[in-house]
Parts: sequence; C-alpha cells; structure tokens
Amino acid sequence: MSDIISTDKDDDQLEDGAIDNGMSLVEHLQELRRRLIIIIIAVAAGSLISYFYAAELVQYITAPAGKLYYMSPAEAFFTYIRVSVFAGFLLVLPIVLYQIWAFVVPALTKKEHMASLILVPSSVLLFFIGLAFSYALVLPAGIKFFMGFATENLQPLLSLGEYLSFVISFLLPFGFIFELPLFIIVMAKFGLISSSFLTGKRKHVLVLSFVIGAVISPTPDIFSQTMVAVPVIVLYELSILIVKYLLKK
Repeated sequence: MSDIISTDKDDDQLEDGAIDNGMSLVEHLQELRRRLIIIIIAVAAGSLISYFYAAELVQYITAPAGKLYYMSPAEAFFTYIRVSVFAGFLLVLPIVLYQIWAFVVPALTKKEHMASLILVPSSVLLFFIGLAFSYALVLPAGIKFFMGFATENLQPLLSLGEYLSFVISFLLPFGFIFELPLFIIVMAKFGLISSSFLTGKRKHVLVLSFVIGAVISPTPDIFSQTMVAVPVIVLYELSILIVKYLLKK
C-alpha cells in the first residue's frame, strides 16, 4: 500500500515538478565535468579560429580610434591573444549557454523548460544587440569626446593594449544592460512586479542608472556615466510598456 502511495506521489511530482532523470550525486558531478570539458574545448576552438583572423579583428576594433601604438615588443602579440579569446568566447557563447542549459534542464518543471527555450536564445540575442549598440554608437561618441581634449601641444598616444581594455570595458556592460527588459518581463510573468510598481520606481531607477554608470563605466566622468545611464532608462521605460500592454499587468 505504501509503495502505491509513494509511486502516486512520484508521478505527481513528475507531472507538476521537475523532470527526474534518476541520476545520483556522482553521476551529476560526472555530467557537470563533461559539460565543463565541452565548454573549455569550445572556447579553445573558438579562440584558435579567431586567432587566424586576429589582425582583421584588431583592425575592426581599433577603427574608431585610428592609429595606435604598442609600447613593448610583446604587447601586440598578447593583444592578439586577448582579442582571439574574447572573440572566440563570443563565437561559441551559444554553445556555452546550451551546455549550461542542458545541465540544468532536468531539474526544471515542464513550464520552466518551455520558458527556457525562449529565454535562453532571447538572452543571447539581446546580449549581442547590446554589444553592437555600444560599438556602433557609444564607443565612437566616447572616443570623440575624450579626443576632444587634445590641443596643439597635447596629443594622444594610444597604447594598443590599453585601448583594447577600454573597448572591452565599454562593450561588455552594454551586453548585460540590454538583458534588463528580459529580466523585468520574467519577474512580471511570475507576478513579482507589475507595471504600476515599475512606474512608481522611475525616480529610483533614474538615480540607480547613474550609479550603475559610475560603477561600470571605464572612466569616472559624467559623460561615460550618462552614456551608460541613458540606455538603462530607455530600456526600463520599454520594459514598462511591454509589461503594461503585452503582458496585461
């Protein structure tokens, strides 16, 4: 009798809860190890492929700044390596996220499983849109602003390695910032927030956006903070409209 009751409970959990694949702790650790190995191999392969195009990638990345210099014999080589790893990781990012998703998905409910099929690709798309937005609009404006301080007796001498660090520090934050609408939509779908709640927090978001800009911007000036804060505010307002009119919250 107890076996029957136990079986019925297990069936209910499988219908409404997580999908049980019957794996032990050791098997889970082995699966995690396998996924991590795949991720490492994928990133290594992506980096190797990117290295063959490192010169073109460096030329593309440095285009907004014009002529650059390297200050030590090895700086150009290590810059090529950094660019290759960065580009390689972006190249295989869908594979990395798939491996993470494949490891986590057995613990998800059926509804969470279906939602993840939309959320994961959407997060990748928004991340790349953020990178493209930063490279096409924010980065050139930032470089133009900082170059504007040059005078006849004060000319910039940009190092290749330092410029690359500057570019990455500009690109990556926008990739994550553009995930904001997705995060808010998920919160709204779970009933944790509503459009009225979001509207009431506008003033707080305005202040917080400049705080975020001060934290993640590569330089501590008001221009860089504003370049980060404005997209945050716009994306927040867009999220309010989506929650209000599309999700009916």
